[in-house]
Amino acid sequence: MCGIAGWADFERFPGREPQVLQDMTEAMACRGPDAHGCWFDEHVAFGHRRLSVIDPAGGSQPMTLEHLGATVLTIAYSGEVYNYRELRAELTALGHRFRTSSDTEVVLHAYLQWGTGMARRLNGMFAFAIWDARSERLVLVRDRLGIKPLYYCPAGRGLLFGSEAKAILAHPDVAPVVDRDGLRELLAGVKTPEHAIFRGMRELRPGHLLVFGREGRRIERYWALEAREHPDDLHTTVRTVRALLEDIVERQLVADVPLCTLLSGGLDSSVVTALAARSLAAQGTGPVRSFSVDFAGNERDFAASLVHESPDAPFAAEMARHVAAEHTNLVLGLGELAASSTRAVVPRAHDVPAALLGDAFASLYLLFRAVRERSTVALSGEAADELFGGYPWFHVPELRDADTFPWVAAGYDLLPALSGLLDPGLLADLDVEGYRAQRYTEALAEVPVLPGEDAEARRIREVGYLAVTRFVPMLLDRKDRMSMAVGLEVRVPFCDHRLVDYLFNVPWRMKFFDGKEKSLLRAAAGDLLPEPVANRKKSAYPITHDPGYDAALRAEFARLAGSPGTPVHALIDGGATARLGSANGWPARSGLEFMVQLDSWLADHDLAL
Repeated sequence: MCGIAGWADFERFPGREPQVLQDMTEAMACRGPDAHGCWFDEHVAFGHRRLSVIDPAGGSQPMTLEHLGATVLTIAYSGEVYNYRELRAELTALGHRFRTSSDTEVVLHAYLQWGTGMARRLNGMFAFAIWDARSERLVLVRDRLGIKPLYYCPAGRGLLFGSEAKAILAHPDVAPVVDRDGLRELLAGVKTPEHAIFRGMRELRPGHLLVFGREGRRIERYWALEAREHPDDLHTTVRTVRALLEDIVERQLVADVPLCTLLSGGLDSSVVTALAARSLAAQGTGPVRSFSVDFAGNERDFAASLVHESPDAPFAAEMARHVAAEHTNLVLGLGELAASSTRAVVPRAHDVPAALLGDAFASLYLLFRAVRERSTVALSGEAADELFGGYPWFHVPELRDADTFPWVAAGYDLLPALSGLLDPGLLADLDVEGYRAQRYTEALAEVPVLPGEDAEARRIREVGYLAVTRFVPMLLDRKDRMSMAVGLEVRVPFCDHRLVDYLFNVPWRMKFFDGKEKSLLRAAAGDLLPEPVANRKKSAYPITHDPGYDAALRAEFARLAGSPGTPVHALIDGGATARLGSANGWPARSGLEFMVQLDSWLADHDLAL
């Protein structure tokens, strides 16, 4: 998977300050535990941390391409291009010669052949930088869905970039400052494209590329969701979705290292696991390995809710038996989940506190840590709910039609949980509600229009667009940072842009044709699953229901509130401790979780607010 960092500057000479680049690269050491490298030219420097997945022996980076004895292109690359074999064959036919078997070298030659137009030819998850010595231009490219992160920051006449904010913050010219809009973004529960929380820093928008040269910088869009008439009937649509899923999963099983699936027992992860099991069996390389997460005492403590309909463990076990998977169910105890060392990992790895999903970050980190002991690559079911309409806000009119982001209407909102914990004067000054309303209006203005759509169809299109461009990125960030904190590559088959493009224009009557959530996905792949799994209702990523976890959070918050020397103390509502009460579970705990992580974040980053 890897991490990249770099610095281009036409007035300074980054090559004369090698320690700066080394510090930027080392800040992301966890993203690439297998190797590291630095490359310097007169006005540019690239750093790379490598997690070896494809061609471990030949894919070292930064990678260069020479012509007539001179280096003409250099790349620092993170991610996977799943159609690299086809591209390699096409480029070979055009006269290109390759010295490795890596997808990185294919991307380098693709740029040599097609320039920035090569971005449209890539299928995968990627973020990379290319230095074109012929034109003295830096080119940054990010995949269409934003699966892989890429940040940049102007610095004088130069430009810094990195896979994570911490790489840029390691540069001596960048101060870790979070202003009012940064805090608003953090608390609003939306992922505004390009916003990076830290002042002056930006995130390259998914489906975009940035070109930086002596004349300055420009940003180009190479992909976006488009509204088109759907030409297929229901039968053809079901067959098309099945064919796409089979092709996507087969492509994403390519790896030169151990691979597994993340299996919750829900429809999405079960479809991925079933398709992976079939493909591996056909190749003679099975059985599929699968992993799930559970919590000690969950049989006793579990309580159903709007977002957690049923516990995962029984369904994951049944699905694993159905496909004869080599399955591991990781059971997390209260001690390791509530440990301060576990909680501190989240803001350190994520570079910001976990605003919405609380302990779902910490448990995901612990799951990934266990998975990494046996596998280097994992396939996940992320984003199927957003594409096929699995969440309540696609079905419940008062949530779907609310004049805000639909997940906020459904309760994925940190503000109520922070009321009474965070200083009320600060909350009033930030006016997060006003900020969120502005961002909602901006997001709606982007939604592509299909002439003649009725009001309901248009609203479903809006909800789908908001989900793909504002909600999925939050989930992808969580998955990327928690997996990369342990050097695990997580692939997300449902984020293949071909599937996303196709489903965006499938009418709601087809996605919901039998009155059940995710009708289309069930019709396309339900035959691969046992009946209880195929018909299981949506249940979100699990959280612990142990009241001891909430008690531990309350105790930690009370300690911070009573300790004037802690970084977060000045931001706490003076009467918060007296009002804590004994409420358990999400969303009540999300405010406490945020405040505790906020303290760790402020301490680790030496922030100026």
